[in-house]
Amino acid sequence: MHANAPADPLGPLAALPGVADAVDSVRTAVDRLYGHRVMRRRAAEVASEAALRGARGSAALSGADWALEEVRRRTDFGDDDQARTVGAALRVTAEAGEALDVWRGTPLRVLARLHLLAAGGPAARAGTADTVGRPRLAGEPVTEPLLTDDHPPLPGPEAVAARLDALNQLLVHGSTAPALVTAAVVHGELLTLRPFTSHNGLVARAAQRIVLLGSGLDPKGVAPAEAGHAETGTEAYRRALAGYASGTAAGMAEWIAHCGRAVELGVRESVAVCEALQRGAA
Repeated sequence: MHANAPADPLGPLAALPGVADAVDSVRTAVDRLYGHRVMRRRAAEVASEAALRGARGSAALSGADWALEEVRRRTDFGDDDQARTVGAALRVTAEAGEALDVWRGTPLRVLARLHLLAAGGPAARAGTADTVGRPRLAGEPVTEPLLTDDHPPLPGPEAVAARLDALNQLLVHGSTAPALVTAAVVHGELLTLRPFTSHNGLVARAAQRIVLLGSGLDPKGVAPAEAGHAETGTEAYRRALAGYASGTAAGMAEWIAHCGRAVELGVRESVAVCEALQRGAA
């Protein structure tokens, strides 16, 4: 890191109780998946299926809990709010794999692009297209429901801008913390700030995906953490997020561990896909 770069704020998080174990467990699971014989020949197929399952999971956490086969079958996602949510999840998940080069230099530009993809269609129909692709301004409400009953008050636009800038600086300068810690912080910070007027959950989960892709932990995108978050359930997701929002050491550690479990569950899904491909059943 450059001598004039800010101190790494994530270093202490990596030392919290239980975090090292979560990091090691995730690395072991991901390495096992990458060592699967199917991954040597059919990684692109596994990655495509992982993206589909990740998008389905992210949509479920945003209130559109569709069966995987329904997501796979559908081609029209403009019929109603749930369909639009699934379509938005598919778009931002696909964009995550294309955004790495821009993310490394200007993460905030990618976040704006993700929100544009997620909210552009519905927002335009609702007559609020001018709120798409930029952080909310004073007086602009957030239309998606709070994830937790004890969610802290939403910070105002000036505080959002300051914290987004700090996040941007962190990501551009890099961190010595493990990829899981960085991904969990990006995810939790965006969910806590809710910088956009809508679709913050989809954007936050896609951002976590980008960090995992770009860090080298999951460069092929075959560990869909979004699917794991959905499998643990909305209530567990909410409780863990409340821990992050609290800012306490115990709460932050629990959120990081929760994100680690989500990655491991995503890995388990992809291992099952590999086994199915090996048997010729998929």
